[in-house]
Amino acid sequence: MDPRQVLEGILYVLRTGCQWKALPKEYGSASSVHKYFQFWREEGFFETIWAAGLHTYDEMEGIGWEWQSIDGNMIKAPLALEAVGRNPTDRGKKRNQAQPAGGAERVALGHRHRRSEHA
Repeated sequence: MDPRQVLEGILYVLRTGCQWKALPKEYGSASSVHKYFQFWREEGFFETIWAAGLHTYDEMEGIGWEWQSIDGNMIKAPLALEAVGRNPTDRGKKRNQAQPAGGAERVALGHRHRRSEHA
């Protein structure tokens, strides 16, 4: 297979997030492209081109390495509620729909029906 075509196929999967099996035929066999991906990953190919890209960008624009940071915080943004509203799964719910313990439905007094009335 043409290595350029294989790389384009790999980049297509990584950009779109599609499954390997959904790779368009124009890039070649999905299983072959995936095998190349695994092999190149093990050989450090992607790390090498990443490092080369960083080096080139650093020469062209300069990377402020002293200002780089990473944030692993995994909590909700405190002001997000104002921007996006309530959780989408809760937006249509009414507040009094909760069921009592034991799973029995709430029945208002005087509205209890017998099976024979519905038959």
